[in-house]
Amino acid sequence: MRIDGRTRLAGVVGWPVEHSLSPAMHNAAYEELDLNWVYLALPAPDQGALFRLADAARSSAFVGFNVTMPHKRAVLELCDEVAMLAQMAGAVNTVHCVEGRLVGYNTDSRGLLESLQAEAQFNAEGRRIAIIGAGGAAGAAVAGFILGKATHLSIVNRDVARAEQLMTRVEPYLRGLEVSLETIDAGAEQAVREADLVINATPLGMKVGDASPIPVEWFRPDQVVYDMVYLPTDTAFLEGARLAGARALGGLGMLVAQGALAVDIWTENPQQRAPREVMRTSAEDAISRLASDGETS
Repeated sequence: MRIDGRTRLAGVVGWPVEHSLSPAMHNAAYEELDLNWVYLALPAPDQGALFRLADAARSSAFVGFNVTMPHKRAVLELCDEVAMLAQMAGAVNTVHCVEGRLVGYNTDSRGLLESLQAEAQFNAEGRRIAIIGAGGAAGAAVAGFILGKATHLSIVNRDVARAEQLMTRVEPYLRGLEVSLETIDAGAEQAVREADLVINATPLGMKVGDASPIPVEWFRPDQVVYDMVYLPTDTAFLEGARLAGARALGGLGMLVAQGALAVDIWTENPQQRAPREVMRTSAEDAISRLASDGETS
C-alpha cells in the first residue's frame, strides 16, 4: 500500500466498526487493482458524527464510503441523489462521491443475489421466498428479489406494523409480484415450508447463543437457507437447516459481493471488476485473526 499526495480515501461509516471486515477486503482489492486508494474504519457513534463525515466526504480526497449499522437509513437523507434500489430498500449502504455530490446506492440487494447465484446456483426468478424480518436488511432483500423477478415473497415478522411499512414502500415496484405478510404465530410455518429459499434478515445470530428466529423444524431438505449474519460464521438458524438436510449458507458471500459492487461503482470502469476471490480470502483471514483474539462473538 502506498500513501502519497494522490491517495484517495474510502471507508466504512458506522458504530461500532473496530471489528469490521471491510478494511481488510477493500484494501486487498485496491492492491490487486493497483488503485492508489486506502480504506479505513470511520467510527460514527451518533448522527452528528455521521453528518460531519458525510460533509467531509464531499471533498475530492474521497472516492466513496460504505455505511453500516446504525446509519443506513439516516444517510439516505444526506445524499444528493439516491439510486432506485436504495429507494426501494429504504436504506443506503454505499455512497459514491462525485464532484462534491453524494450519490447513494444499496449494493446489499445485488450482493445477496450475486452470493446466492455464486454459492448455491440459486436464481430467484420464478421462486417462492420467505424473508424473516422487516428491518433494513429485509428491505434490501425484498428489493433484490423484486429485481430478481421472484414469484412470491412472504415477509415474516413479529411486528406487523413494521412489515406493513416495508410493504407500503415497495408496493409501487412490485409489478405483479405477490407479497404476503405473516407472523410467527399465524401463517409463517406454511410460508417457510413452501419456500424455495428462506432468509434470516434479523440480527438474531449475531451473538453466540442466539436462538433461531423461527422453529428449525419448519425447514425441509430441498430448500436453500441463507443467514445474512456473517459473524459468527455458524448460527442456530444454519445448524437447524443443516440438520433438516437443507443447503445452508452464511452471509459472508453477501458481505464480499456488496463490497465488490461498491468498488465497481467507485472505479467507474466496467472493464475493471473488483476481485471477489481476493476480497473473500482477505475477509476470511480477518475472521481468523478475530477468532484467535477471541473477538468473533
